[in-house]
Amino acid sequence: MGECLYKKIKAVSNLSEIVKIRGLKTGLQLIFAKDASFDDVQATLLDKLQTGDKFFIRGTTVFAPKDYFDEEHNEKLRRLFHRHGMLFSTDLKEPKFAPEKPVEPVTKVVEKAKPAFILNRTLRGGQEIRTESSVLIFGNVNPGAQVIAGGSIDVRGICRGTVHAGAFGDENACIVADKLRPMQIRIANIIARPPDNLQKTENAEKASIKNGYIVFEPVIR
Repeated sequence: MGECLYKKIKAVSNLSEIVKIRGLKTGLQLIFAKDASFDDVQATLLDKLQTGDKFFIRGTTVFAPKDYFDEEHNEKLRRLFHRHGMLFSTDLKEPKFAPEKPVEPVTKVVEKAKPAFILNRTLRGGQEIRTESSVLIFGNVNPGAQVIAGGSIDVRGICRGTVHAGAFGDENACIVADKLRPMQIRIANIIARPPDNLQKTENAEKASIKNGYIVFEPVIR
């Protein structure tokens, strides 16, 4: 089946437009192009899974539109993702907000900030930094390198590796680099990648969470 699907995939233009991926706090949301056939969707997903698309990490829950395909086709997609170690669901529920409660006075606790971890060199492929604090790197983060920080990450160079800020759930953390082109980016529990059409700028680039999604924008240091 894989060989047939690859032949099919070469014949379809703009495959990236057939399935779009949106990072959620609870996993990944698949958005199918209007009138996309099941064969095209399945071929596109198979291509992404077999070529190591960094969005698809083992253990991730993938949500598909509930009524786009019938149950038989959804079951085929479920088996496809299960073979790659992921969960599949069509039950994406919007978060419900509880009514506001009166604000009760609380005792303010001020914690002493942890000193930032500073690295004065390039982080090469296969190298890794893990720290509870923020990270400041004077150098590049090369493909295959990984930075996991409890706070924010600031790269005074080009970031092309995998970076995870706010690793303990801090959604106020951000990631800044002279050029932000990581293989994968995470802030708290939200996963994303820079868009292919990220506007070129002479300023540094910043990723942060806004309205539940990771957004990319130029920033002046």
